[in-house]
Amino acid sequence: MKKFIETLKNIWKIEDLRNRILYTLGLLLIFRVGTFITLPGVDPVELKRLVEANGTGGLLGLFNTFAGGAFYRAGIFALGIMPYISASIVMQLLTLVVPTFQKIQKDGESGRRKINQYTRFLTVVITAFQAIAYVAFLKSGQSGLSGAVDNLNGIFPISTLIILTAGTLFVMWLGEKITDGGIGNGVSLLITVGIIAGLPSALIGEFSAKTTSGGGALVFFIELLFLLGVVLVTIALVQATRKIPVQYAKRMVGRGGKMAEVGGARQFIPLKLNASGVMPIIFAQALMFLPSTIAGFVGGGQAPTGILAELSNPFSLISSVLTFFLVVIFTYFYTALIINPNQMADDMKKNGGFIPGVRPGKKTASFIEGILDRITLPGSIFLGLIAILPTFAQLAGVNANFALFYGGTSLLIMVAVVLDTLQQIESHLLMRHYDGLMKSGKSINKGGRSRVGASV
Repeated sequence: MKKFIETLKNIWKIEDLRNRILYTLGLLLIFRVGTFITLPGVDPVELKRLVEANGTGGLLGLFNTFAGGAFYRAGIFALGIMPYISASIVMQLLTLVVPTFQKIQKDGESGRRKINQYTRFLTVVITAFQAIAYVAFLKSGQSGLSGAVDNLNGIFPISTLIILTAGTLFVMWLGEKITDGGIGNGVSLLITVGIIAGLPSALIGEFSAKTTSGGGALVFFIELLFLLGVVLVTIALVQATRKIPVQYAKRMVGRGGKMAEVGGARQFIPLKLNASGVMPIIFAQALMFLPSTIAGFVGGGQAPTGILAELSNPFSLISSVLTFFLVVIFTYFYTALIINPNQMADDMKKNGGFIPGVRPGKKTASFIEGILDRITLPGSIFLGLIAILPTFAQLAGVNANFALFYGGTSLLIMVAVVLDTLQQIESHLLMRHYDGLMKSGKSINKGGRSRVGASV
């Protein structure tokens, strides 16, 4: 404890680090305040009553979690940062499969600026479509929230479209400012703050439920211990790597009598057990949104029934099994997209590197691909289990809102962002010859940084 307090004092002593932390906290506070500002034309008191009467579960409840609760509060940040995340995912896939975008990406800093510009334009388009869908959601009988809006057919749809689009762009701007002048990946921090904001109410609700139902505080304490265990396993999954040794041949560089020997260094290629990050879960959950969407069109806004009801419920057995297999499949798919063994083998060969005991070229590519297949299988299974852990938590008697923190995208994002933020703070400390946050003073994430923004 004494060392921890000393570390906090060292953090405060570094002016640049202190300013960055305060700057980040200030922008995060602005984001949180914005989630409580209700759209014009919506009665916040009536809206709160209707939300409590209809509940906030299901897949839309998960979306509400990512938006920091603004989705069901009809806030100006109701769509949150998710349209920007969706646009980033689309652009990331395009740079992997479309030659034109691949060429732009290879142009260095100018190419990166172009990709960012295209991402912003695409964010506007996606936000506009989602804003229209949000107005339709408020109008539908399935939402149960239409009574909180004064006039759904007047100027409300147009004003909502403009305000929600501007709100998402402002949140995107906040994320970029946090990235430039604050601590860590701003977009990831905004999502994490939105998720963590729902944790206190979920804890209070779970504690109240256990104390009133007869389980008592002991059962609640056991649930917290299980949650801690899940977090530790998730940390191990995020940081686990398989290092492939690479030897670089020595060579003589220079002219005349000024020859120097370079190379000969031994390095490692860190292949992460979960190289795809949270992307497989996001893809799987996006597909699981389709049944509820189909039910809304077929049923005319009525609640889905039969198999559609089971698929629309994220805690049902059918939905959990399907989600598990989708996560496993998407893990292989996305890992194959972002890691190219042939490109890695070619780069090593050009730089005079080789894996000891493996011939350069196709043999090296086959060797890397074999290792990648072996580590992706357990990684995909663990990721699939984490994705459906909230279902098992609810079956064990955990409240639905609290069960969401036992796994899925929420837990993975929180763990990865916290690790990344701690690593950045530690790097500032070590650069100035202070002890890091860990006793050893070494980096928290030995296998490389785990930015969510790079994987979301």
